[in-house]
Amino acid sequence: MIAPIAWRTPPRHYGPWELVTSLLTEALVRRGIDVTLFATLDSQTGATLAGVVPAPYGDNPAIDAKVWEYRHLAHVFERADEFELIHNQADFPAHAFSGLVLTPMVTTIHGLSSERILPMYEPYQDRVNFVAISDSDRHPDLRYAATIHHGIDIDAFPFDAIGSENLLFFGRIHPDKGAREAIEVARRAGRALALYGIVQDEGYFTNEVEPLLDGRFARFHGPAGGEARLVALGRARALLHLVNFDEPFGLSVVEAMACGTPVIANRRGSMPEIIQHGVNGFLVDDADEALAVVERVGEIDRREVRRSVERRFNVDRMADDYVALYHSILDAR
Repeated sequence: MIAPIAWRTPPRHYGPWELVTSLLTEALVRRGIDVTLFATLDSQTGATLAGVVPAPYGDNPAIDAKVWEYRHLAHVFERADEFELIHNQADFPAHAFSGLVLTPMVTTIHGLSSERILPMYEPYQDRVNFVAISDSDRHPDLRYAATIHHGIDIDAFPFDAIGSENLLFFGRIHPDKGAREAIEVARRAGRALALYGIVQDEGYFTNEVEPLLDGRFARFHGPAGGEARLVALGRARALLHLVNFDEPFGLSVVEAMACGTPVIANRRGSMPEIIQHGVNGFLVDDADEALAVVERVGEIDRREVRRSVERRFNVDRMADDYVALYHSILDAR
């Protein structure tokens, strides 16, 4: 299992790719599968940890991302013949090594970010089995082995039957994620909004978000991990996910729903695959629609919100889907 090296596996705070990698790895280990996790040396796992990268480059500026990413991948592929299958969770650089080994390979595409990266996908689709994390994220020029939605450890998210009267934004501070739009909807609704996440775009934060942080309707708390993260996700009337891009999946959406918190999301990308309108949240097309449904959130049964995640987005379902894919690849050989 190849983890990214931007953050530890599992991440301390932010790191959705590393989180999914960890969840799947541990679920496979629980099934008795012999897994070697290639990750940063500070990673924690029940699998066999193999690594050469001293620390994540997201935490340690002394770690040069490009240098250590290729050192990381070279370490994996030098040992390729030890494994029945290589599962790559670290984007397209691993494809450069794929033709040099005989071991079958799977790549989970954690969001096809741009047409510009297709040259590192298209030529390798006869060699690498691509997995989409939502049907909406499939690119028409690529062949996919499967679509496998992410799963989470439901038991790690305590259910909150009450929530609160306040709204929540949980995600990276970037124009794509709609922090400014969330603040504006909260202000128009006359409700307080708590914002959590890493600042990924400093200019956007300084110019468009920070001036709106009045301490009354909007307050920024930075990234949240551990107990603070669970409290933030559960103690909300609704999560505002007013994205300005085609969301490939949206882990925070599923995590909030696991706590019982409904989600109000723009009807873009994977959101219609995850949100059942009027059951676990609302799909909207603009800020006016979002404002209207803020007052309708009380119609939703928070227990049913959690049940929707238990049924469709639990880690065991994700692991079962991947194990089935692994067997189909190995059987085809």
